[in-house]
Parts: sequence; structure tokens; C-alpha cells
Amino acid sequence: MDRIASTRLSRLLTGWSSEGPGPLPRRLADALRELAARGDVAGGTVLPSQRELALVLGVSRSTVTAAYGLLEGEGWLESVRGSGSRLRGSGAVDGYVTEGRLVSFDARSRTAASAGGADLSSGALPGLGAVGEAVGALTGGDVGALLGDDGYHPYGIPALREGIAAYYRAAGVPTEAGQILVTSGSQQAVWLVAQALVEPGDTVVVENPTYRGALEALRARGARLVPVGGDGPDSGGDGADAAAVRRLCARVRPRLVYLQPTAHNPTGRSLGGAARREWQRVLAEQELFAVEDTACAELSLGAGPDASAAPAAPDTPDTPDATDRDDATDAADRDDSADGDDRADEAAPVPLVAALPMGSSVTVGTLSKLFWGGLRVGWVRSSPQVVARLAKIKTSVDLSCSVVDQLVAVRLLDRLPEARARRRAELRGRRAAAEALLRAGAPHWEWTRPAGGPALWVRVPGTDTEALAQLARRHGVSVVPGSAFSPVDGFRDRLRLPYGHGTDALAAALPTLLECAERAAG
Repeated sequence: MDRIASTRLSRLLTGWSSEGPGPLPRRLADALRELAARGDVAGGTVLPSQRELALVLGVSRSTVTAAYGLLEGEGWLESVRGSGSRLRGSGAVDGYVTEGRLVSFDARSRTAASAGGADLSSGALPGLGAVGEAVGALTGGDVGALLGDDGYHPYGIPALREGIAAYYRAAGVPTEAGQILVTSGSQQAVWLVAQALVEPGDTVVVENPTYRGALEALRARGARLVPVGGDGPDSGGDGADAAAVRRLCARVRPRLVYLQPTAHNPTGRSLGGAARREWQRVLAEQELFAVEDTACAELSLGAGPDASAAPAAPDTPDTPDATDRDDATDAADRDDSADGDDRADEAAPVPLVAALPMGSSVTVGTLSKLFWGGLRVGWVRSSPQVVARLAKIKTSVDLSCSVVDQLVAVRLLDRLPEARARRRAELRGRRAAAEALLRAGAPHWEWTRPAGGPALWVRVPGTDTEALAQLARRHGVSVVPGSAFSPVDGFRDRLRLPYGHGTDALAAALPTLLECAERAAG
């Protein structure tokens, strides 16, 4: 029988404790029944023990016992001696279900936040005014030039593919339009990679922690996830541990390696030059297929002007010629140079995999993180062969991306330097304010200053943050625990605290988080 981990079940159970009438056991039973009825938890799944679920939900064991009893009486749960409590399903199709990653975007969460709570569950940024200006600047001629065909461009409109290729060339990375596939944001790009390149049971190396959207896409494909690295100075040099991959390859050959070397989500760390070169050596020596996700790379911040110390948390067409590889390596070295912070606002990020053979690497990028999440324009950079394979799958899903969105994206590419400078200056100020707030209000919490991204990766010593998150939800505060970003449910003492919208929400939520942390620690 399949069993569901208490941490995963906890992340599926969103909003149950603060919504609906009746006592807590009734609400928990209703929420579990809803998961079964929707097929979010497959019929026959064995639920966690009453004690284990109570701990992770931050409730008494009697609450879970009563909820299980209600479900058993209603025929939704069956107790099997020696095997635990088995959930009865509704006959829904069995399959992997995501863990509520987009809960912060639904009406219930927004209603809770507007009613006096605080939503810290998403790191998505507000849009830049440049987006509205680019939309307003579109003319009938822009669209009219494309009206002569059917409007389906599976690979993306030519102007945008060329614009993205030029973006890489400007960073010193030789790229042609035929190496670009336009996608509906970086999430679709990661999903396409998983569908095209991973078979069920394949070994995939991921950093621990890592982007949870990638974990969902790879788990849904049936990949066997092997974690490497960590989030602290003792985790193998600048974070992810390339040496661990070399050792792993002596036992098993991974299908691919998924990395975020720059402005990592959720930790915000960026690999230094030595660590990047070590990763390049290992990937090349072992001839591994590498997927680099640069979705947040345009949000690199450097040390910034306010570099005060923060408490540190523990822990052929397929192959470019030698000249192209040297150019890409030189560009990467320039990006990692000592004056990187001074150049940060005008420099485009150089992918780590740019120095690897094109046929064995993929770079994922997007405009959505920098400009606005509502602009669903991302891309894949790879060999024409890989691009064609991904495009074939993409056409079965959405035929092509919105032409209007792509026309807007073409205009926004010309405004990248301006947007980059504005966004980074804004985030540096908000990062400093968030750190000051935590230093004053939660001096025992620990973190390492992020080199990029819109959030702090915070250690709450002695606290189970899964339980903390559940307790906080009952008080109207939505926050994501560290285990949501781990392939092995690790980092149970971490929280991701976004500052991209400013610190008002964090300031409002902090007293509740401190109170819940104390209760979860007890």
C-alpha cells in the first residue's frame, strides 16, 4: 500500500483549520474527505499515524483521533490492524498531485489576508510599469504583420526567438534563434524538460533544497530524486556539492542534473567562480545532461550598499566549437570577477552550462520574475534537436504561446537594463529592511544574506516549521515551511520569508510567527 508522508499531507491540507463551521476535528475530517473526493490523495493510501499527523499539524492527538473516527464512521476510512488507517477514494484517476504551491493565488488566501491576516506564501513580485507601457505601445501594425498566418507558432514568434538569442549573445554566449523555444513561463519549461527527458524510475540529481515547482514536475514524472548539497557553509562549498555527484556516478548514472547556480530558490545563494568551475568540470567529465534554471538569475543583488552582517544559518550543431566554449567560459569568468557587484545592474547573467556542449544542456529562462508574473513568457535554450523534441510535446498541450504576450515581450527585451537596475535597487532596499526587522524582532532566528531573489531563507532553531505553518494558518498567516523545498522532507527548521512586496506583511505576521514557533517548539 502507498503511504503519504505527514509533511506532504500537511501541505495539501490548506485552510482547513481557519475555515468552515464546527469544531476542529470536524473541519479536519471534512478536509481529508475533500482530498479523497477530488482524488488529491488516491484511494487506498495509508494515512500517517494519529500521533505523527497531530505533531505536524500542531494539534492534539485527540483532534486527529476524533477526525479519523468521523471518517471511519462515514465510510471514508478503514482501519487495518498492523497497517494503519487506509483512506477510501472516490474512484478518481490515480496520479501525483501538487502540494498546494499556488494556494497564495486563490481567492480563499486573499480573503484571509484582507481580513487581517498576512500572506507570506509567495515570492512573486508586483509588476513593473514597463509592462503596461509595452502593452500600450503595441500598434495594429505589430499584430497585423502576423495576421496573415494561422497564429500558431509552436517554437515562438521569430522576433522573440531572435531577441532571446541576442540577449545571450550580448552576455558573451553564442546563441542562434533555432536554439530557443518560447514557453508559457519557466514552470512550463521545467515541466517540458521532465516530460521529454525523464522516464519513470530515472535518477535525477537535484540540489537540496530546491525550487518546489521542479520537484513537483519531476515527481509527477516518476523520477527518483537524489539530493546533493545543502544551504550552509558546511554543505560542500558554496552550497551544492559537485563532488557528491562524482561519487554518485560511480554507483549509478543520473539521467540529468537540475541546478540553480544563480539566485537560488529558495536560499537566494549564488555559486562563486570556483564552485561554478568545479560543477562544469564534473558535468563535463561525467558527460551528464545538465538543466540550469535561471528563472531568478535576473534578480541577483550582490552584497549591495548595505552589507551589514546577518546571522549565518548552519549547515556538431549539438556541440559548439572550442572557440564558442572558450567565449562562454570567459564570459562566466567575467561574471564571477571581483567587480561583479559593480556590474550587477547592467550585466546579464551568464549560465553555468554555457561552457558545456549544447546537446547535453538546457537553460531555462523567463521574463515573468523580473517584469511581472502575469506575463507568461519563458524559454528554453538548448540544441535544435532538444528544442524540437520539447516543442513536439508543447504543441500537444497548448499549440503555442499567446502571440500578443510575445509581442509585448519583444518590446520588454529592449528595456531589460532599465528593469534590471530598478528591480535590483528596490529589492536591495527591501532585503535590508526585512533583515533589520528580524534582527530587532527575532534576534535568535538565523539566516545568511541572500545574493539574489525576493526572500530570506530563515532557520528557526528548535522549531518544527511544518507545525508552525499549520498553527500560523489558524491565525490568518500563510507561510511556507522549509520541507516544501526538499526532495527528502528536510529543513524542518526553515521558513521562506518573502520581502519582495516590502515588509508590511512580514511585520504584521512576525508576532504570530514567534508565538507559533514557541508553541511548535514545545
